[in-house]
Amino acid sequence: MFPKIKVSFNILYTHYLAVSFNQPNLSSVATWDRNGITFANTSIIGWYPKDIFIDTKNSIYVISDDKKQILIWHNNSINPTQNISANFQFLSSIFVTSNGDIYISASHPTHRVMRWISETNTFAIVMNVARTCFGIFIDINDNLYCSSSNTHSVIKKNLNSPSTDEIVVAGINVRGSASNQLDSPAGTFVDVNFDLFVADHWNDRIQLFPFGETNGITVAGRQSARRTIKLNGPTEITLDAAKYLFIVDHKGRRIVGEGPYGFRCLIGCYRYDSRSNELFLKSMSFDSYGNIFVVDTKNHRIMKFQLMNISSAVSYNQPKFCNTAIWDRDGTTFANESTFGGTLMNVFIHRNNSIYVVSIGKDQILVWHNNSVNPTQTISTNFSSSVPALFVTSNRDIYIIAVYPSYDIMRWISETNTFTIVKNAPRGCSDIFIDINDNLYCSKSGTHSVIKKNLNSPSTDEIVVAGINVRGSASNQLDSPAGIFVDVNFDLFVADYKNDRIQLFPFGQSNGITVAGWRSVYSTIELNGPSGITLDAAKYLFIVDSFNKRIVGEGPYGFRCIIECYGCGFPFSMSFDSFGNIFVF
Repeated sequence: MFPKIKVSFNILYTHYLAVSFNQPNLSSVATWDRNGITFANTSIIGWYPKDIFIDTKNSIYVISDDKKQILIWHNNSINPTQNISANFQFLSSIFVTSNGDIYISASHPTHRVMRWISETNTFAIVMNVARTCFGIFIDINDNLYCSSSNTHSVIKKNLNSPSTDEIVVAGINVRGSASNQLDSPAGTFVDVNFDLFVADHWNDRIQLFPFGETNGITVAGRQSARRTIKLNGPTEITLDAAKYLFIVDHKGRRIVGEGPYGFRCLIGCYRYDSRSNELFLKSMSFDSYGNIFVVDTKNHRIMKFQLMNISSAVSYNQPKFCNTAIWDRDGTTFANESTFGGTLMNVFIHRNNSIYVVSIGKDQILVWHNNSVNPTQTISTNFSSSVPALFVTSNRDIYIIAVYPSYDIMRWISETNTFTIVKNAPRGCSDIFIDINDNLYCSKSGTHSVIKKNLNSPSTDEIVVAGINVRGSASNQLDSPAGIFVDVNFDLFVADYKNDRIQLFPFGQSNGITVAGWRSVYSTIELNGPSGITLDAAKYLFIVDSFNKRIVGEGPYGFRCIIECYGCGFPFSMSFDSFGNIFVF
């Protein structure tokens, strides 16, 4: 008889703890409409909106200090559908749990956190505090976090415990900038691993306190060991689904966001253009679609910034082709000397198929709208341009290079129909390109480099992103770079003219990879003086091979000649329309 073996099975239960706020899954190059719309103004929210919270059902909660109300928008309403009177003063923060209970911090008649119970429609005190909670947060274990800017600490209390004990989880109650100190902490965020993120306001940084740790790690801002971004008085922080940071940079008057390619400005990036459009931001919240809502305190409003489709963030066309796409090699003359007069310098086709060309002979920019066969708009430049650089942004502003009476990058502003000099812009550009973050790239054939400058920054700093200012053919060198292209991942492609190759500089890398032409490790194609480059929707290369007098294209089967394969013309630049037709100068 066999001995009996007792076998026990432990049943594992999985408990899903839901969060009440939105953490959208965003593209690595997500872009928001920077103009924004006013979601609620003074007539609705009063003069002092303090905080905003959007739950996973997209109900929007705003606290108004002067009205002493919690205003709620349900079911995508454009007007509040519920008002809750909150007869407390100096309201500062709000958090809503999954069951619809609302927590607010108030400072009068005493410093405390109040809970509005949705089932009974009544308020109850949940925590008395020595000082005002600038920000409150409730984690998935019902721990309430209060950031006290006056005591320079963050405290925690479990809402289900009868104990009144509070635990200090960040800071030592003394102002400072050491790793275990804070200086006027503002917004907080706690992820599902109970890691605590703190907007360390006066230290101009974001601190991460891993669960159980009292020493913080600076993950953004001043004294960070990581390559981050400069902050100026951050007041709020949230994370997306991939745990990338989104920060309200209060005194910087902007929203900055993180992604796989680092930090970048998302909203409020045009503050140097017009003071009338400056934002005074305190807090933000995502809806489930990834749109961003912000509290604009001094302008007394709630603003909504729409998440844009990436195809609308770029201004040029990147058609999607079949593997065997072919073009009519005979071509037709779209415009001749009688139209543009003298020398034509470049062509750019906007995603709406408006065609822009620069005419040196007439000192004009000619524009064809609505598939017209003749120019429908003529823009007089009143300056001379002999550099084949032209770029048009999504809002139809035009950037070109003037060489007389002075060498400047000029911007034609479509709204005002006027030209302005792009301040602190680089000089000596052979070509220019503007990426989705408003960085202007300039290929400088004279210094054998490509430099970058952000158009929204008042700084005169220029960053060399390719080349070392010395002619050469090493991986970190260029020789008379011409056309450039930057994709939505911020990878830089350079037509390395006299090296007869196309160089790819992945974002942040100073050593290029030869992806076409001379000395490429790939099986590519021989080039002779490439002057222009663009990419299609699948990131296949299309190259203007000037001295071979042709256009070559890439596909899943490699490179091939597609236009002027018998060497009849002398192409210098090209542009796609949205249908995939190629226009060549």
